[in-house]
Amino acid sequence: MVVKEYNEGTLGHKLLATKYGVKAHSQVKRWIDVYKKFGKEGLKRKNHKETYSVQFKLDVLSFMKRTGSSETETALHFGLANPPIIGSWKKSFMEGGTEALDRPKGRPPMSNKAKNGKNKKPAEVKEMTYEQKLERENELLRLEVEYLKKLRAFQMDPEGYLEKHKQRYHSNSNKPSN
Repeated sequence: MVVKEYNEGTLGHKLLATKYGVKAHSQVKRWIDVYKKFGKEGLKRKNHKETYSVQFKLDVLSFMKRTGSSETETALHFGLANPPIIGSWKKSFMEGGTEALDRPKGRPPMSNKAKNGKNKKPAEVKEMTYEQKLERENELLRLEVEYLKKLRAFQMDPEGYLEKHKQRYHSNSNKPSN
């Protein structure tokens, strides 16, 4: 409806965003660009989740960096109807490198074994030994201490902390991909 009204030429994307209560006028512009490239089908919500290879994601991010294209321009170039997905790929890559691009989104599906396990009686479920429980508790406490140290360092000097960790991400992102 918004794109149709834009195509009729009565209002621009900023006024349409205001009229229809869309928070960012860039969203309306994105809809218009997607419609121009893919037609009505590009604006429809997809029920299935499209999966992309790590190499494809790296190619998209590389193109965007090399050409200075926006997320929308890059998405249109690669035939993606959902430009914000590129931003999430970029964030994942900056935070965790190439490995982060390979992680599937959401919860993994339950296996039949796990589904059947829910119906079992508690007596059949293998109990952790006392030693295993202590090891698990120790690991959780180590993680908590590590988290609190990082939190304290961030609270004392937020800019310094972020700068220190930004350098680590940049050094990871400069590694050549195989």
